[in-house]
Amino acid sequence: MRSCLAALALVALTSWAQAQEPGLESFEIGDLPLESGTVIHDFNIAYRTEGTLNAAKSNVVLMVTAIGGNHHRIDYLIGPGRGLDTDHLFVIKTNAIGNGLTTSPSTSVSQHGPDFPHFTIRDMVESQYRLLRHLGIEHLVAVAGASMGGMQTLQWGVSHPAMMDGLIALTPMARTTAWSIAVNHATRNALMLDPAFQGGHYTAQPEAGWRMRADILQVLATRTPEAMRQQFVDPMDVEAWITAQEDAVVASHADANDWIAQTWAYDRHNVGDTRIDGKPIFDGDPIRALHSIKAKALMMSGTLDLYNPVENGIEAAAAIPDGRHVTIPSVQGHVAAAAGYKPADLAFINATVRGFMQDVTKGWQTTR
Repeated sequence: MRSCLAALALVALTSWAQAQEPGLESFEIGDLPLESGTVIHDFNIAYRTEGTLNAAKSNVVLMVTAIGGNHHRIDYLIGPGRGLDTDHLFVIKTNAIGNGLTTSPSTSVSQHGPDFPHFTIRDMVESQYRLLRHLGIEHLVAVAGASMGGMQTLQWGVSHPAMMDGLIALTPMARTTAWSIAVNHATRNALMLDPAFQGGHYTAQPEAGWRMRADILQVLATRTPEAMRQQFVDPMDVEAWITAQEDAVVASHADANDWIAQTWAYDRHNVGDTRIDGKPIFDGDPIRALHSIKAKALMMSGTLDLYNPVENGIEAAAAIPDGRHVTIPSVQGHVAAAAGYKPADLAFINATVRGFMQDVTKGWQTTR
């Protein structure tokens, strides 16, 4: 049971306590212009680093996070001897707009709650780009992320094709599918139809809505029937497990407006809508956009994913000139790329990423 609850890192709803986490840093950008023409005022991006930056600043990996998640989302990949080996690499672990640590509907004073402007995944990438410039980072060994982090990773490859050598996108999508949008729609309704939501002007979190949201996402959309069959010898045991998932979400103190804002960005994502120098050069075609990626790209998904369909990652890998897709031999669904369920899945991902990174660097010095 404990390991299954740990897998809430998949959609690791950001806890208030994490705002005080030792080592967490923040870069004050000021006003952040959005691609819609609106602005997020008093913008801060929260991040943490692992490893040691070399003198040339040439050993940097950028980590980007999942929807509702934080900079710990792929910690199982980061560390000495792991896929992203911090004995050699300096990993900048970022938090996305709207996750409760980086500026969000829940934290903004002047644009609080439902008054917060809509933002996109490309706006997330822009905020991360500004952070790298602030840190004096001009080139990346790789960008890595899972779920919405995988989506940001592909967007990085399209928006800044010459800036990185590798892309590691776990359970990604280049364009959000109708199925994924339907799942997010159901999670929003769960929150918004709770009377406590009060049009986003709540004084306490809509707990009943969060419990229903957990049932939709943690239970149905990110697991698989076969995973549950293997987990529960007595099928009725699933009910206590569902309650534990709900309790964990409520205890996380996640914010409903934050979740809704990030799902808005998630639903509308399409790398084909990328503008270069203000011009829409791909005409909305995600395949054309993916074909412009210059970096080596690794995509990984399980055998079934009921949130980000596997087919999208396979199609994206085929469209990238130096892209490949590797299937995680797992029945765990979307959480195959999340900590907490199957150590064998994480071992497979680490080994694959480690091999990919060796291929990316090809003797190029990432050592300190």
